[in-house]
Amino acid sequence: MTDGSANADRVLASLAVAPSGTAAVYRGWMLRSGQYAAFAEALINRDVELCTSIEQYCQAHELPGWYPALAAVMPPSVWTAGADRDSFDQACRQLGSGPAVLRDYTKSMKHYWHEAVYIPDLADTDAAWSVAGRFRQLRDDDFTGGFVLRRFERFGSAEVRTWWVHGVCRLVGAHPDTPHDHPPADLDLSTVTPLVAALRLPFVTVALARRADGVWRVIELGDGQVSDRPATIDPHELVALIAESCRASPS
Repeated sequence: MTDGSANADRVLASLAVAPSGTAAVYRGWMLRSGQYAAFAEALINRDVELCTSIEQYCQAHELPGWYPALAAVMPPSVWTAGADRDSFDQACRQLGSGPAVLRDYTKSMKHYWHEAVYIPDLADTDAAWSVAGRFRQLRDDDFTGGFVLRRFERFGSAEVRTWWVHGVCRLVGAHPDTPHDHPPADLDLSTVTPLVAALRLPFVTVALARRADGVWRVIELGDGQVSDRPATIDPHELVALIAESCRASPS
């Protein structure tokens, strides 16, 4: 899903068909946290309550909300508040020298890997800032929060997307970019499960990949309402999860 004010306008326009006196799960375009808040408040005015609150959406959607809980199973990451050069240079120094990858609070530009994602050495701050500038240009008005710098780790597998309802993994599938790369049978979620459960979020996705040394690492967490469904996952399975996420947490 993609950000954008036009998409937010379409979402708000859809409120006319929302039946009052019900609970709801949003399923659609990626919204900024402020846009989701406006959507949720408009629904409340129609006596409709979203099962994922404004606070929960923000926590799941923006990296600073969930990274601290999953840091032990992720590449080390640091971030800025905003897009200025001084804050970026400080973040580079904080992470240390060596290769890194770049994103913002909600999204990377991985299809522009060499020009807007991969930084060969953070010690070369001018080259790193050039990558950041290109990333900022490509994200344009969709740039969210600040820059996120992550220590580069080499992975030996395609990403796996897992779907979680109230802290329990309920579905494992391929990543939408590689829908036919089916998850391996030996995917081990034992370390990740208590960390995701501790976030107490109703409906999220967690992307993982196997590092070159065989260790499974978390790539990102996202709100399940705006996470793409790979073509190889039956839509009926996803609809069942959506319904389940609107029930009260078992804890």
